[in-house]
Amino acid sequence: MTDAPIAISCGEPAGIGPEVAARAWAELGSTTPMLWIGDPRHLPDDLPIREISDASAARGPCPDALPVLVRDFGPARTPGQANPAHAQGVMEAIATGADLAATGAAAALCTAPIHKAALIDGADFAYPGHTEYLSALAGDVPVVMMLACEQLRVVPATIHIPLSQVPSALTPARLRTVIEITHAALIRDFGVTEPVIAVAGLNPHAGEEGKIGTEERDWIAGCLDDLRAEGMRLTGPLPADTMFHAGARARYDAAVAMYHDQALIPIKTIDFAGGVNVTLGLPFVRTSPDHGTAFDIAGKGVADATSMIAAVRMARMMADARAG
Repeated sequence: MTDAPIAISCGEPAGIGPEVAARAWAELGSTTPMLWIGDPRHLPDDLPIREISDASAARGPCPDALPVLVRDFGPARTPGQANPAHAQGVMEAIATGADLAATGAAAALCTAPIHKAALIDGADFAYPGHTEYLSALAGDVPVVMMLACEQLRVVPATIHIPLSQVPSALTPARLRTVIEITHAALIRDFGVTEPVIAVAGLNPHAGEEGKIGTEERDWIAGCLDDLRAEGMRLTGPLPADTMFHAGARARYDAAVAMYHDQALIPIKTIDFAGGVNVTLGLPFVRTSPDHGTAFDIAGKGVADATSMIAAVRMARMMADARAG
């Protein structure tokens, strides 16, 4: 286990990111080294902090005060009201965290939620979201999104596109890449020696032998056969409606789904508060809570920090797995 800290980027200052990060430190700071990147004025007033200028000052647990790598965001924070003037600071906090994780100064990066509209208005943010921005920072490496909790790890092969576009976006090359990245990450980041991956079909009942859809018969099954011939342990294509009950989950280490809701409905049903968003394929570990900025409750002290706490814990676990 490395004593390098988990770097937490501030995310949208007007959202719940600062307060759930503070709660994560209160829960884990006595055992887990961490630092927060952002403007200390945006953190809860009663939070003990220690301003630092270098990540090395945050090595080892720091139970008395949260180490803060200070960035000046200019205007004050107004909970619930995003300010485009903060956009550049938000992006720089993410980039700083990615650099710290990539160089080993931080063990991993855990990102608080961002507000894309404010980033676009204030800094011409040119990416669909966090994941794509981190991929660009890492040299445009191919990445995939995993949602994970104790009971399930699931990866959608396509993400934020209309359902009508899924069949054309879901190509043999895309599915192969998603499965290969997932397989490698299970070994490197989760310590699974011989991963078993369950792959959903695209159509109801996985096409039912071509009667209600032919993609499974025409190419999905063949793609999986090719990967099996290369040594991967895969099951599928499987009917998605029978993949996620407890007995089925016990037979695989991760599931690959074909589109967004096919993947996210089961994990949000199983563990709505504790799910973690993980980016697979990066040269460093990145996790994030599986929720948004929650402007409606920001600053009221009622935000549920379960997902942020789980994200920090998972970042620590994954970093330790990579370190061997």
